[in-house]
Amino acid sequence: MNSNYTFIYDGECPFCNHFAELLEIKSNVNNIKILDGRKNLTLIKSLLEKGYDIDKGAILLQDKDIFHGAEAINTICKQIHNPSSSLLYLLSRAFKSTKRTNIIFPLLVRARRFALISKGVSTSLV
Repeated sequence: MNSNYTFIYDGECPFCNHFAELLEIKSNVNNIKILDGRKNLTLIKSLLEKGYDIDKGAILLQDKDIFHGAEAINTICKQIHNPSSSLLYLLSRAFKSTKRTNIIFPLLVRARRFALISKGVSTSLV
């Protein structure tokens, strides 16, 4: 049985936005829905109440499971096979390793904050 995925990201973050676009268009992951957290604040608030803060990383819903931050990126990258984008291929290879993801992910969170501050956009969604 195939899983259903919902990938929730910050649409104002240029890095998150580009990854989400690649995921949606080039990943060949079946049954995936991509949501901009800034356009789905009710969902973001309900996830925050459960302890999942999108300001600290993307959120991946897989059927009834919730993955957050590095774990969300690692989990979805493990589902990417034969992407039709060389950048997505590189990203998926890098983030299929839990160890590499845990090392690189904090840098991505900092890059997101810097990019949002540079754009004059709030780093907090709620």
